[in-house]
Amino acid sequence: MENTNKKRKMTVEKVHTETAPKAIGPYSQAIKTNGVVYCSGQIPLDPEEMVIVGKDVKEQTAQVLKNLTEVLKAAGTDIDHVVKTTVFLQDMKDFGDMNEVYGKTFKSKQPPARAAVEIAKLPKGALVEIECIAVLP
Repeated sequence: MENTNKKRKMTVEKVHTETAPKAIGPYSQAIKTNGVVYCSGQIPLDPEEMVIVGKDVKEQTAQVLKNLTEVLKAAGTDIDHVVKTTVFLQDMKDFGDMNEVYGKTFKSKQPPARAAVEIAKLPKGALVEIECIAVLP
């Protein structure tokens, strides 16, 4: 019997934009492969100054989502095509405030799947970090 499964060539493309913070380590802002975009976690950095924006979790969440939106745009997709997010919080007591801002961004009838976890510490003293997976339109 002949094997009819042909190996597909996987292409991997680095996504980079100047309108979102540059990577602060050896990683990409996002990777695009096989119609899927994997965005690295974004913290609330101003892309030009590379300093934390916002004093509370609401302001920081808004900046994080703005940064993710810019990375998604550079990848050829948008926030409406996000299928999964992971939210990292410095303190779970901030969940309600984060969720309020998050809900204003992901307001479609079919919001993405999500996990939210409390962690010990985030880079640069951020209160929130969000990563996401999106599909290309």
